[in-house]
Amino acid sequence: MSTAETDAQIINPDMPDVPPHAPSKINLKDYKKPSFDVETIDLDIKLFETYAQIDSVLKMVRQTTGDLVLFGEDLELLMVKMNGSQLGTEDYQQQAGKLTISDAPNEVTLEIQVRICPQTNTALEGFYMAGSGDDTMFVTQCEPEGFRKITFYPDRPDVLAIFTTRLEADKRYPTLLANGNLVEAGEVTDEPNRHYAIWHDPTNKPSYLFACVVADLDVLTDSYKTSEGRNVLLEIYAKSADIDKCDVGMQALKDAMKWDEVNYGRAYDLDRYMIVAVSQFNMGAMENKGLNIFNTACVLSSPETTTDARSFSVKAIIAHEYFHNWTGNRITCRDWFQLCLKEGFTVYRDQSFSADQQSSAVQRIDDVATLRAHQFSEDAGPLAHPVRPESFVEINNFYTTTVYEKGAEIVRMIANTLGQEDFRKGTDEYFRRYDGQAVTVEDFLSALSITDNKIEDFIDWYRQPGTPVVSGHQNYDSATQTLTITLSQQTRHVSGFDAPKPLPIPVATALFDKDSGNIIAERMLLLDQATQTFACEDVASEPVVSLLRDFSAPVQLNYDYQDEDLAFLLTHETNGFNRWQVTQMLVNRILLQGQGSKSSPDVYLQALAQTLPRLAADDAMLAARLLDIPSAQELASAINKNYDPELIKAQREALYQQVAEALKDQWAGLYEQLPMQSYEDSADARGTRALRNVVLDMALTANVNGAVEWAEQQYNNASCMTERFGALKAMVNHQVTNADEYLADFYERFQENDLVIDLWFSVQASADTVSTDVIQSLLEHQDFDWNTPNRVRSVISAFSSQPTVLWTQEGLEIYTGVIKKLDDANPVLASRLLQTLARWNTLVEPRRQMAHNKLLDLQKHAASKHVIESLESVLKAENG
Repeated sequence: MSTAETDAQIINPDMPDVPPHAPSKINLKDYKKPSFDVETIDLDIKLFETYAQIDSVLKMVRQTTGDLVLFGEDLELLMVKMNGSQLGTEDYQQQAGKLTISDAPNEVTLEIQVRICPQTNTALEGFYMAGSGDDTMFVTQCEPEGFRKITFYPDRPDVLAIFTTRLEADKRYPTLLANGNLVEAGEVTDEPNRHYAIWHDPTNKPSYLFACVVADLDVLTDSYKTSEGRNVLLEIYAKSADIDKCDVGMQALKDAMKWDEVNYGRAYDLDRYMIVAVSQFNMGAMENKGLNIFNTACVLSSPETTTDARSFSVKAIIAHEYFHNWTGNRITCRDWFQLCLKEGFTVYRDQSFSADQQSSAVQRIDDVATLRAHQFSEDAGPLAHPVRPESFVEINNFYTTTVYEKGAEIVRMIANTLGQEDFRKGTDEYFRRYDGQAVTVEDFLSALSITDNKIEDFIDWYRQPGTPVVSGHQNYDSATQTLTITLSQQTRHVSGFDAPKPLPIPVATALFDKDSGNIIAERMLLLDQATQTFACEDVASEPVVSLLRDFSAPVQLNYDYQDEDLAFLLTHETNGFNRWQVTQMLVNRILLQGQGSKSSPDVYLQALAQTLPRLAADDAMLAARLLDIPSAQELASAINKNYDPELIKAQREALYQQVAEALKDQWAGLYEQLPMQSYEDSADARGTRALRNVVLDMALTANVNGAVEWAEQQYNNASCMTERFGALKAMVNHQVTNADEYLADFYERFQENDLVIDLWFSVQASADTVSTDVIQSLLEHQDFDWNTPNRVRSVISAFSSQPTVLWTQEGLEIYTGVIKKLDDANPVLASRLLQTLARWNTLVEPRRQMAHNKLLDLQKHAASKHVIESLESVLKAENG
């Protein structure tokens, strides 16, 4: 799945039954192969007005000793036959989400009939109804454990089978889709108002990759000829009103197919590739074999309705799900502890693809900004866990930035350590060895080690939680012309895990001559001990050292830099990412004064004033990113005690004001150099629009004459959503006189477009001046829909970006109230939202005690294992 996806699985069928409020943990060390494998499964899904009937035929073969165990949840069992004989209730046990048959023969044909109710399935897992009225559709989400809500099955990723699926429904749903190739379709005999379609998937796959769709959708078609000569039919299905927003996704799909052939030698293996846009979907997208199910927000795109950032994300997510065809589908996970195996590798692949679609420096900035804001915070708090967890209660809770983004960084470290040629040899070997199998992280590292056996040392990155802090200093000996760099690493000990050990940390390094500003040497330092000293000889004078270039490892850097050194690198670095990185170092030093820093903003402001005009002309997108101020969440992750949201907000706003005032004379000239033109989807055009929006906000902050008129004109004359929404957001945040009128106009223009109205909700919920009254009014708005995760997140996730309001009595009352409401209806979403509160224990009093009391109250009402497990982890912080 994408970084908004989900996967999971119970891997030990022999776990004891437990009461619902004491969910048991599943442990990696307890893994057992399933007693039976499934060779083929024939599914017959008949959809009726108030229920669905599912008939399945499983051909199974024994692998090991033990009972035959099938998983099933929320199923009405109608019939079970084994090898042609109907079983009575005395022939099997049905309890705790399992159906167990003892003393089954070595070869079994099981026929099972169940009834389910997708019309009332609000959890959006299994087979469920999305939308209403004319927009009603029925769709599946089976990763991680949704298939067991469709029928009884050994629902685990190491059971791979050939699927044949028959779908039957009323003709008002003309779209009947499932995995694989369409082999037959027609009317149902004696029922002229009903029709059917039969699909066959020739590839072995686990049940989490199963998908089907019953709907009334339009389709955009195209084709692609693979490097192996296969002609592939490409189809994107959406509501008729949205089909004109599918062109960006279609082009991204073709670009991804070509990119994977060129960079990894991987061609597509079926005759058809389908994508379906669904409005009610918990995740971003899902890589079901040959039939990807997508959140509408992750596939629909048009200049008029989609910002540049979201449109580029559409391309990345399309690529991510396509790349899963090999890294996740053809080779899948042995168990759900190995989730990082498919997600980390695939995120690395989609990041690399995206870097080829725009400035690689900007892409790297985006990747690292996400990692620092979210994953570093996760590592610093009670939700810290290894990239490969050792235990879980509900695997949905581990679809985290640690698994995805940190998992990708580990693959990147390995790729950089091996070099491009050897990394390609290693991945070729991985695909050769394990195609069609369910494997582990160790298998992955083994294949990559064919040219360097030290790669297997990276296994500790998967086992050990926490973000390493790399500290260091340098010493220059002019007599011997030798520079020595001493580095050390330290990782905080996370309770419940072994004491951390030194990890292999690649530190990309460059030496800059202070006089010329040129690079005089480059080297990759491998820090794999607690402390090491590296010598650089024949260095004529003491240089400025640039470390961790391109963010060569997911660590925090604490090097003995003077502010002037960082300002020098901001001016002279040849690596765009590192320019941003040293800027962020300077900004963090300024903002975290209370954490031991004593930096003045003067050096930063002077360097910025010198660098920005030139960079704006050369790379507008990078120039926009150099004006980044770390988010409140990222700043909070660096504070482990007495975090005061009001103080941090005040310091952040003060620095932003200083930047705006210091460069006040430049904003008008810069804005004029970035005129609005007819829409173009190119890296340069996206950069121009991004910088224009930043300059507009800075000008409003500095009260530049005419800035309000700039905002109004940009909104009224916008050629695309990036320009219009950028102006609207600036006006709302700066409370310009007629901001409410523009909000009303925005709503009136786009009230028929759900994704744009999500923006309308979010711009108000995330406003710098937001209040709990505003949040409550948004939750009560006629267009707010509790059953649509995108709409819930547009308010609640946006609201959480304002800690000064969130961490109040009223704010927490609203936030925990939402979690309580969703706990029963959509526990996956409830648990994800809850995890935002994980850093409560770092708050300054009395906020800390207030937050603790709210969490304890929430614990009294928690019902789902998703929320119970997350609460248990979050509350561990009270002892930490």
